Amino acid sequence: MTTDRLKGYRGEAREVLERLGAGVWDDVELMAGSNLFKGVILPRSETADDRHIVLKLVSGYNIGIAAAKVTSIAVVGSREAHYQIPEKDFPFNPGLPKVKLLGTGGTIASRLDYRTGAVIPAFSPGELYGAVPELAGICNLETEKLFGIFSEDMGPVQYTALAEAIGREIEKGVAGIVIGHGTDTMHHTAAILSFMCQDLPVPVVLVGSQRSSDRPSSDAALNLMHATRTAGYCEAAEVMVCMFGPTSDKYGLLHRGTRVRKMHSSYRSTFRTIGDIPLAMVDRTSFTYLKKDFRRRDPERKPVISPVFEDRVAMVYYYPNMNPDMITGLVEKGYKGIVIAGTGLGHVNKPLYEPLRQATEAGVHVFMTVQTLWGYTQMYVYDTGRLLMQRGVVPLANTLPEVAYMKLCWALGVTSDHDEVQRIMTTPIAGEITPSEPPDGYLILQGGVPEVREMMSGRMR
Repeated sequence: MTTDRLKGYRGEAREVLERLGAGVWDDVELMAGSNLFKGVILPRSETADDRHIVLKLVSGYNIGIAAAKVTSIAVVGSREAHYQIPEKDFPFNPGLPKVKLLGTGGTIASRLDYRTGAVIPAFSPGELYGAVPELAGICNLETEKLFGIFSEDMGPVQYTALAEAIGREIEKGVAGIVIGHGTDTMHHTAAILSFMCQDLPVPVVLVGSQRSSDRPSSDAALNLMHATRTAGYCEAAEVMVCMFGPTSDKYGLLHRGTRVRKMHSSYRSTFRTIGDIPLAMVDRTSFTYLKKDFRRRDPERKPVISPVFEDRVAMVYYYPNMNPDMITGLVEKGYKGIVIAGTGLGHVNKPLYEPLRQATEAGVHVFMTVQTLWGYTQMYVYDTGRLLMQRGVVPLANTLPEVAYMKLCWALGVTSDHDEVQRIMTTPIAGEITPSEPPDGYLILQGGVPEVREMMSGRMR
């Protein structure tokens, strides 16, 4: 049997496949003990163990089976490995709005790399139409692949390029813009674009998926349909994140770019609006607007595109026993701004007081947010907060830590004037500071309590 037929398999698993006459991409019926598994044998990751055989089951899910338990393998066919979805020209319909899809990478544009076992960027924006033909009934879609990277590799170069691309597409008269993006740092990108791209005449919608396109439970297709519909028809002309609302396939939520955060590592409904409520719900046919205070679509409005970014800014998540050199080190390295995610109402320990005073006196901008996420910095309440303000630390109301970081990077790119930076940071621009939180903005259902158990038992009947 050739190496390709046993790609990635070593040791015990390889010996079993050789003995039973099966290989990679064979369609098999495999017996392990008293259990019968039907599926396709997949290549193994280069870093995987040598004790398991991996099948893609008929259901579409992958399963690892201990080689030592395999008693027989019947080969019933063989498959070809298809790593890409063919690109298709998008059909034009003169009655539909023109939407531009800017691709950056991420799970919504990805496939499984069976060599490494990792999900890697692979689908070009054109291939997305091959995967989701329903898009042709929503809009006239034009695509451009700006990058093909993981979201953790997004940075100032990509942010500024995205902002400039948004400006160009608006100038061309598109009805809206969709940005395909990895979910891990999508809320960071949504925040910075909210400051770089102001007074938008049309929606700018970031969209991704929690599960790659080759999985049966992938949310990629429906998220794309919701996002393109939002770009083409939604009345809210802001930077928004469009992802699953509930973990079911009922509807998506439109989150304001400065009030959204990824809150679960794997749930499809991972994105939540923090300290507010979402702008709207979107399904396959309509919108349900939940707020009224959004900037409305106006094709005649001229956007203000300001693609600047100062990267010598740090975000410090305070923890007990944090040492002073955490602050002095940043100052010595030439950082111009520091955003602190403090405890409670905006607090840090006393050993940090002196280095923070030295930092602000040296011209470093220091701002306080709260790591609780919900709620406001209230630094007048306790001596801790008042003493920090005396040392030049400025509270940022209910701005989320990541949003404050992005805003400070942008503000320091706009100006080096100390007072102007302070004014920008404490003045709401894109909903990052709100006068109050809605009574249902903070809503957590805690498992185990009677109310939640009653609700869940009713669902399961």
